[in-house]
Formats: sequence, structure tokens, C-alpha cells
Amino acid sequence: MNPFDLKPQKADKIFTSWKNVLVKPYDKNAVDPYTRLRVILMSGTEFESVRFSNSFTRHCPNNDVRRRLAVMRRGEQIQQKRVAALKPANESILEHTIGYEQLAVDLTANLAVTEKNSYVKKQLDFALLEDFDHLYRYADLMELEKGGDPKKLVGDYTEIMPGRPTVAEYRHPHDDVNFCLNCYLNDLKTKLNVNIITAAEQQTMNFYMNVANLYTTPLGRKLYNEIAMIEEQHVTGYGCLKDPMMTWWEGLLMNEYTECYLYYSCYEDEKDARIKKIWEMHFEEEVAHLHEAAALLKTYEGKVWQQVFPEGGEFPELLKFRSQKEYVREALKSVRLTGVEEGWEPLDKVPDTFRYFGYNAKINGSPTAVGTHAVIERAIAEFRQDYRIQRGEHPIKALSDRKKDNVDIARVKGK
Repeated sequence: MNPFDLKPQKADKIFTSWKNVLVKPYDKNAVDPYTRLRVILMSGTEFESVRFSNSFTRHCPNNDVRRRLAVMRRGEQIQQKRVAALKPANESILEHTIGYEQLAVDLTANLAVTEKNSYVKKQLDFALLEDFDHLYRYADLMELEKGGDPKKLVGDYTEIMPGRPTVAEYRHPHDDVNFCLNCYLNDLKTKLNVNIITAAEQQTMNFYMNVANLYTTPLGRKLYNEIAMIEEQHVTGYGCLKDPMMTWWEGLLMNEYTECYLYYSCYEDEKDARIKKIWEMHFEEEVAHLHEAAALLKTYEGKVWQQVFPEGGEFPELLKFRSQKEYVREALKSVRLTGVEEGWEPLDKVPDTFRYFGYNAKINGSPTAVGTHAVIERAIAEFRQDYRIQRGEHPIKALSDRKKDNVDIARVKGK
């Protein structure tokens, strides 16, 4: 499939009445977990497109261009609202959060499995273990507050157990900055992976920052605020991988191509017939946006789309959500890594004077006082063990004890 070869529909066809935008939500008790994940993913992708377009407008003095961007952006807004309408009102903040973290785990794992660039893959694997831990802590909060059934939400796709403990994830900001890959990021799938994961993590960070002060319990408020800071670290790391040498016009084209790729992937992978039609409709609308972006690139920068996509524009292997339990278990072997400038090292190999230790201690204070640890301690106190969904023993012995939350691994040397 090459979206550049398709004949685009008229741009204003996307404009429609509210009855066609505020569509019927899915049934939270019957929806396939991966359908929920696609809804969250595409909502975040649309937000990223709108955010980029607004920034472009604020850096562009040409009102003819800004009007054309406004038309595209209005279309993206309509799409985002339609996707967001699929979430039912009776799906709580915490239930939706389990979906966000399952998305972070399974999206990251599915991207990493096919990633050819070893540096990008290392960043994916590194952050994967942290999102995996966040899923575990939110699931325990859900059990404590009787807020839903984590098992029903994630289905049989994703295990729930500790990853790199959240208290160990607070690194000095200098060590979340990665190399930019502007000179040697040539593989189209890698470019897409970086675009996709950056948008997804940005949306997760925004969601947590927006709902943290709306959550009703003190423990939940602490949990959302603490994990939102880690999500910002992930956004920094992934965002640094993007090509900073791309012009605004090239970036616009790449964003529209990413949306085409994702909607087509969702369409091919979706089981729900009604929602599948929405993905198909949005794909056709995004093709029109893509062609408009290509026209803008040619008019105002004198480039053709083939200069941005020398590979020819054919979609690479589509994104398919598949359970990656074995991949995650293998990735857990690197749980003791920490960030060191643009790379990653086992904690035991960094100097005692390294800035990680002072920064982490300043943020955490006493690890036993932070929400991400307290939620597990309370769960153990109430249920005599933490909440997990495991198909077998935890692959890391230090994280296998269900009656004690390990706050030392990856944070204290020798642990």
C-alpha cells in the first residue's frame, strides 16, 4: 500500500455534523483489550498532529499557508473527537489508565521486535521495563480501591508484575537525552517507530498530568503525579531520536504519513466491524491530508515527496498488536540498567559519585514514603501479597517476592 498513489478525496468532505462525530462508545465489558489500545493510540496520534500544526502556524508568517493548515487541523480535530467518543463514560480514569499502560507495554514491545536500529531498540527496551512497572502499580491501586478488574482489562495479552521499580527510574535530566539520528536514520520503519512512540508517550504524560489533580484519593494523586514525571523522561528520550534537521514542511508530511500508516494498520488489525469502518474512513481522510502536505512541500520548499521518502512511500510492515509476553520476560534481564548520558549502563558499573544517586535521593527522599511504593505496601498489608498476573515465576529472582516491594534493584548498587 502506497498512500501517495491513491486519489485523495476532497479536503472538505471531512466536515460533518456532530451526529457523525460523537459516535457510539464501545462496551467496556465486551471490548477486546487491543481495540481499547488502538483507540488510545489514535487519540494520541491525532493530538500530536494538532500540536505540531499549531506550532507550525505560530512559526509561519504566511496567512495563506496558515489557512491551509487550519483546514487540515480542523479535520484532525474532528477525527480526534470521533476517536475519543469511542471511550464510554462509565470507563473510569483508573480503568482507562490500565489501557494506557498496557498500550505503553505492548506497543513498545511490538515496535521493538521489528526494530532494526540497535540504538532505537535499546531505548525502546529500556523504557518498556518502566512502563511495565507502572502497569503493575496502577493494577495494585485498582485492587485496593475496588476500581475494576485488571485481569479483565488486559485480557490474556499482558502479564502484570514488577519491572524496573518506579523509585529507581528518576534519573538526572542530562541522562534522558539521547543521540539524534538525523544523519543515519534511513530506515522508514525506524522513522515511523520513533514518530509513533513519541506521540504515544507524549499523550500518556499529558493524560496523567491532566487527571492527577482530578483523582479522588491521596494515594492515587501521588501515583499519577510520580508516574507522570517518568513519562516526561520517556518523552525526552524518544523525542531526541527524531530528526531535528527536518523542515516544518517535511515534518508535516512525515506526520501525515504516520497517521496514514497507523490508520491503515488499525483497519487491517481491527476485529470490531463498526470501529474498523471508522479506521477505514480516517485512513481515507488522512490520505487527503497527506497529499495536501505534499503540495505544500512542493509549493513552498520546492521539494517533491520522494525527497522525504526516497524508499518510495510504500508502507513497511504494518503495526499489529500481538501479545509479547516472552519478549518482555527476556527484556527484564536488563532491569538493572540506568541511563548514562546518551547510553545505558548497569548500575553497579557507574561511579559512586555519579549524578544519578544524588538526584534520585533528592526526588524520592525516603523511598518508603513515595506513592509508587506505598501502593504496593498497602496491597500487601491488605491482601497478604501484591496483585499480579503471571504465567509463571518472575524471571528476576529479586522481584519474585510477592510479600515485599523491592525498592533497591536498579537504585542501590549491589542489589
